[in-house]
Amino acid sequence: MVQELFDRTRSCLNEHLPFVLYRKPNTHELIGIFQDSDEVHTVVDYSETGFVFAPFDADVDAIYIKRDVVLKSNFTPENNTLKPIESSVLLNVDCKEDYIRLVKKALSYIEKGTFDKVVLSRKVHVELTDTYHHIFQRLLTTYPEAFCYYWHHPKIGTWMGATPEILIKTSGTQFTTMSLAGTQRIEKGQAPSWSYKELNEQQVVTDYIVDVLKENVQALKVLERESVRAGQLWHLRTELTGVIAPSKFGAVLKALHPTPAVCGNPLQNAKRFILYNESYKRSFYTGFLGELNLQEEMPRNRNRKNQENSAYKSIRKSSELYVNLRCMQLVQDKANIYVGGGITKDSDPEREWEETAYKSKTMLRILNSK
Repeated sequence: MVQELFDRTRSCLNEHLPFVLYRKPNTHELIGIFQDSDEVHTVVDYSETGFVFAPFDADVDAIYIKRDVVLKSNFTPENNTLKPIESSVLLNVDCKEDYIRLVKKALSYIEKGTFDKVVLSRKVHVELTDTYHHIFQRLLTTYPEAFCYYWHHPKIGTWMGATPEILIKTSGTQFTTMSLAGTQRIEKGQAPSWSYKELNEQQVVTDYIVDVLKENVQALKVLERESVRAGQLWHLRTELTGVIAPSKFGAVLKALHPTPAVCGNPLQNAKRFILYNESYKRSFYTGFLGELNLQEEMPRNRNRKNQENSAYKSIRKSSELYVNLRCMQLVQDKANIYVGGGITKDSDPEREWEETAYKSKTMLRILNSK
C-alpha cells in the first residue's frame, strides 16, 4: 500500500495534479490526499475542508487541496533502507556577511525601540542528485517525532518539511495551541540549560498568544513550560488549551498567525522590517499547513452500561495545523532550505549565524547533493 501511495504521487507529478503526503508526529500512518484537477483553491474564511497551505504573509491567500481521493498506509522506518546521510554541503558561507549585516541592522532598530524582537531568516541553496521520493522517505525515517509532509501543486511549487510546532489542534470547539521558542543543540547525556534571553523570548510568545486569544476563546488554560526535543535540537514549549467561541475559528487562526515566534514583537513593526529587509520572499516558510475541518466520529455515550446508545455516533469537525518550520522548496534538481532565528537586544550576530547553520542540518541530513 505504501508503494501505491508513492506510485500515485509519481503519476500526479507526470500529469501535473496537486497532492500531499503527510504523517503526523509519533505515528506510522502515511496519508495521501489527491486532487482531481489542477485548479488553485484559495481559502476564504477557513470554513473550507481539505489540506491547507498558508504563507507567512497573512495578506496573501492560503491554498487548500481538495480531498478528491484519500489513501492511507503504514510507513515503518525500520523497513526503510534509506538512512540519514551526513551531507558535505557548504552552508552558503558567501552569504554570511549579508546575514550578519541584516542582524546588525535589526539590532539598531531594537535599540531605537522599533521592536523588541524580530525573526530573521535566510535560504541555503543545494543541488540534488536524489529523487524527491527518496528524500521524503529519509525525512520520514529521520524525524518520527515531527509532522512530515511532501506537498505539490503544479501551479505553485513543491515543498517538503519536518516541523515540530503545532499552530492549533481542534476537536469540535476544544483546541490546543503552543508557544515554541528558544533553540539549543542536543548534547548527549545533558539536559538543556536555558539563558535569560531564551526564557524571555519564549515567555513573550506565550504572553502574546494569551492576549490575542482572549476575545475569541473561553476557559483558556496555560500549562507548564517544558523542554522538548525536535530532531537534533531542544526547544522551549508551553501548551495552551481552551474552547473556541461559536463561529470564531477563522478569527482564532488570524489572531494566531503569525506569532512572535516566527515574526517578532510588536508584530506589525517586525513584519514590516522582514518584508522590506530580508533579501527574498518567504512564501510558505513560517506559514502553516495541515488538515482543515475534517470530519471525525465521536461516540455520543461512553457509559458501558448503555451499549445501545453507544452505538450512535456524533460527527464533528477537527483541524490539525502546523507551523511550517524546518522546510525546503524543491525546484527541479535544486533545494532551497529555509532557516531563521529570533533577534533580541541580547543577540550576538555571529552566534545567530551559527544557529541558522545548525538548523539547516535538519534538511541537509536527508539530502544527497552535488
